[in-house]
Amino acid sequence: MRVLVAGGAGYIGSVVTAALLDRGHEVTVLDDLSTGHADAVPEGATFVRASLHDSGPVLADVRPEAVLHFAAKSLVGVSQTQPEDYWHTNVGGSLALLEAMRAVDCRRIVFSSTAATYGEPESVPIREDAPTRPTNTYGASKLAVDHMLTSYAVAHSFAAVSLRYFNVAGAGFSRGERHATETHLIPIALQVAAGTRDAITVFGEDYPTPDGTCIRDYVHVLDLAEAHLLALPAPAPGEHRVYNLGNGTGFSVQQVVDAVREVTGHPVPVVVGARRAGDPAQLVASSDRIRADLGWTPQHADLTTMVADAWAQLSR
Repeated sequence: MRVLVAGGAGYIGSVVTAALLDRGHEVTVLDDLSTGHADAVPEGATFVRASLHDSGPVLADVRPEAVLHFAAKSLVGVSQTQPEDYWHTNVGGSLALLEAMRAVDCRRIVFSSTAATYGEPESVPIREDAPTRPTNTYGASKLAVDHMLTSYAVAHSFAAVSLRYFNVAGAGFSRGERHATETHLIPIALQVAAGTRDAITVFGEDYPTPDGTCIRDYVHVLDLAEAHLLALPAPAPGEHRVYNLGNGTGFSVQQVVDAVREVTGHPVPVVVGARRAGDPAQLVASSDRIRADLGWTPQHADLTTMVADAWAQLSR
């Protein structure tokens, strides 16, 4: 299958691109390199440097049979101070991409959505039918694209899947997280272990959890890639499916710190800070729907495995 991967020079997009190539697909990566890296694009993929807003000529040339869409701005804090950038790129860019797809009669898409669409949940584990009440512009912009896909499925016979990730971790196909501004817990803790950061701040240790720190769901990037491969052929024209992706258990911040200490053998100094406003005690996914529909089961759900794979990639 000819597949176009929008945002394929980023962390998740590059791993999924490698998985697609490994399964024999013909892949073109579209990325403007605003946050991605050209050297992350796997060998064997065709790379075109372009933005979502300029995707029309690219799709006209490639004529893909399907699109995997990862391209987005994703810093929650920045989305609150510069919302215009997030509406322009995440929503306006996605609309341009969908119109470019429609122009070449490519109507199959898997979209990188997010658990941030749910906001603060009423109950956990979070199911796909939970209320969507994003608490930041990033989550709101992703939810807007989810709604866009529903309307395109109904009006234009798109076959669409939105995958709502929780926390993605680990490494695969010699690719790991590499962000100019790092906000994710595991890579921050690994940077402390590597000596490039002095300490990790734990925001709150008085939550109603077993060790007092927040619990979050983590999914290995290789399991995430497998979910994309399963989702790609799944929907029928006119159908938009939404699936959560997580391990269904969750690990506390303290458990993550302990795992990093165990894997690396290095001390990880911790500074305890105040709770951050709006941080729920637990965010854990129910992935029952994708398990039932597509047979997806995480194969790398162990926290130590995720940390060890990320550490091995960082240490290369």
